[in-house]
Amino acid sequence: MAAIPDDPKFWRIGLVGYGEVGRILGEDLRRQGIAVLAYDIKLDGGAGGALRSHAAEHGVTLSASHRELAASADFIISAVTASQAVPVAQAIAPAIRRGAFFLDFNSASPGAKQRAARLIDAAGGRYVEGAVMTSVPPHRIKVPLLLGGASAEALAPLLIQLGFNAKVASQKLGIASAVKMCRSIMIKGLEATTIECFTTARAYGVEDAVLGSLKETFPGIDWEKQAAYFFQRVIEHGRRRAEEVREVAETVRETGLIPWQAEGTAERQAFVADLADQGCFGSRQDEAFARSSDWRIEADRILGAVAPKKQAG
Repeated sequence: MAAIPDDPKFWRIGLVGYGEVGRILGEDLRRQGIAVLAYDIKLDGGAGGALRSHAAEHGVTLSASHRELAASADFIISAVTASQAVPVAQAIAPAIRRGAFFLDFNSASPGAKQRAARLIDAAGGRYVEGAVMTSVPPHRIKVPLLLGGASAEALAPLLIQLGFNAKVASQKLGIASAVKMCRSIMIKGLEATTIECFTTARAYGVEDAVLGSLKETFPGIDWEKQAAYFFQRVIEHGRRRAEEVREVAETVRETGLIPWQAEGTAERQAFVADLADQGCFGSRQDEAFARSSDWRIEADRILGAVAPKKQAG
C-alpha cells in the first residue's frame, strides 16, 4: 500500500458521518480540490437519497462500509452522534492504515474518547481527540477546535494547512473533551432553560414581564433574538444535542458528582426533538421548518402539543 503523503493537500480524507457537520467539512475540503470519501450508516435508509445527491454534487466519493473507507483514507474524521463515537472507532480500527490520523470530532465524554483512542492506537492509527467549541455552521471548517492526545501536536499544523482553526489543548487525552463538556453544561443548559422558562411564561401570559426583568439583570443580551436562536437550534438538532448532553452527564458522573442539571437538560432537548419528529413544528422537508424568527410561535406549538395532556390530567 502506498505511503501516506506528507502534504495534507494530497491526502484522501475520509468522513465517517455525513450529517450536517460531515457535509460542511466535505464541501470546504472539496473546494480546495482535496479528495474526500464518506460513509454514513444512513446511506441505506430513508435519508440515503439526499446524502447521495449531495455527495454527487460536491464530488465526494461514497464508501460502502467503515472498513472500505478506512482502507482507502490517509486521514479519517469521525463526526457522528455522541453515542456512536466508540462504535465507530471499533468499526474503523481493523482496517485503518498504519500511521493514519483519526480525528474524533464527536462530543463524547473524556472516558469515551480514551476508550476510542485505545482501539485506534492499538491498530496502528494515530488517534487525536477533537473538541468543537461552538456551533459549526456559522464558522464551517474554521470552527474553533481543541485537540488532545499524544499525536495532537503532529496533526495540528497539518489541519491548519487544510483550513481548520485548530490548537492543541493537551497531550493528555480527555482534557480537550472536558473543556467541551463543561462548556456544554452551560450552553446546552441555557438552551433548555430558555425553552422551559419562555414557554411557561407564555402559557401564563407573563412573557413580557419576564423579558423585561431579564433585560434589567442581563442588559447585554438581546433576549428576543437569543430565544429565537435557542428554540430553532434545539428544534433542528435536539436529538443530537440530547445525546451530547448525556455524554456531558457521564463526564460529570466520572468526577463523582450527580449530574442533575445535565440530565434535566438532556430530557428537555429530547422532549423538543420528539415533538419535532412528530411534526409539531412542520415537516422537515418544508423550507419553513425551524426557521421562525419569533420564539412565541414555537412556544405556542409546544403548548398546543402538551395541552391535551394537561386537560386529561
